[in-house]
This record gives sequence, structure tokens and C-alpha cells, in this order.
Amino acid sequence: MKLTIKRKSQQAFCSLLLPFLLAQVGVAQTTKTAAIAPPQVPQNLRVPTGQTPLLQGRAKGVQIYECKNKADNPNQFEWKLKAPDANLFNDQGQKIIKHYAGPTWEANDGSKVVGQVQATANSPQDHAIPWLLLEAKSHQGNGTLSKVTYIQRVKTVGGKAPTQGCNPAHANTTVKINYTADYVFWTSNQ
Repeated sequence: MKLTIKRKSQQAFCSLLLPFLLAQVGVAQTTKTAAIAPPQVPQNLRVPTGQTPLLQGRAKGVQIYECKNKADNPNQFEWKLKAPDANLFNDQGQKIIKHYAGPTWEANDGSKVVGQVQATANSPQDHAIPWLLLEAKSHQGNGTLSKVTYIQRVKTVGGKAPTQGCNPAHANTTVKINYTADYVFWTSNQ
């Protein structure tokens, strides 16, 4: 008899608690989506109308530069971007995306998006890489990044190529320059 009463009490408690928990999950999901505010960017870095922020992450990593001949003068050398190598983290500090050559972003679920630069703007910080607007060029997988249409790189710190040290003696050598940036991933409302 005591077992039956205890089960009924537990069932009653769960039936009272379940609607509350479901409401909280709905609030958390709404808050998560609503928390992604479009960044303040110059006009040329704004995404077209009909787009919604899907995801954002804070990148920590390096920009890799290689000492190469200048295209217009093979006797002169300059540092050219070879690839980024960074991880993107959510607000809780969890790694959510790997960023590498392409430029490619790969989510933990295996989905990928490759971007193509559409516009650039100088960073407000002198020694930081430019802010970017990229359009999705290709996708792979069916996860988080499969519906990304645009990517913005903003709030950059560091990452600029060195101004010296690239000469014939250092041809084909690479340097890694630390940087951080915010990436905002957008999706179409349609």
C-alpha cells in the first residue's frame, strides 16, 4: 500500500513539474536565439535583408603567413596569408567550431561551410586584421552549418602580417600571428 501511494505521489509531482520544465526549455531556446544580436558593422559588411543570425563564436587562434614573391615583381617579397588556424568557442567556453584554410568552418557535428569574401573593412584597431563579410560558397553535412548563408568576422584583435622579415633569405618560411575575432553565422529566413 505504501508503495502505491509513493508512486502516485511521484507521478503527481512529475505531472506538475513537467509543464514547468517544458516552459523553461522554451524560454532557454528563445533566449539563446534572441541573444544573437546583429553586430554593429559598416554598411558594406551588412548582410542582405531576409537573414537571421544563427550562431556566433569567439575565435582564438593564429593567422599563418608565408613569405612569397610579389605577383607583380618576383624580385620583391611579402607576407601572404596561407590559412587561419583557430577554434571558435560559445559563451560557456565550449569549443563549437574549427576554422581553417578555405576559409572553412567545421562544427563539432561534422557540418562545414566554406566562405568567399564579399567585402572588407578596416578594423578599428590598427594592428588587427580586417573585418569581413563572407558568403557561403559550399556546404558539407547536414548539421549546424548546413544552412549558413553569410558569415561576418568582427571585433578582430591582432592577426596582421608582419611588416618586416620577408626577403629572399626567408622565402617560403611561415609565421603564426595570434588573433581573436567574433564570427557571426547567418541563415536565410526562407
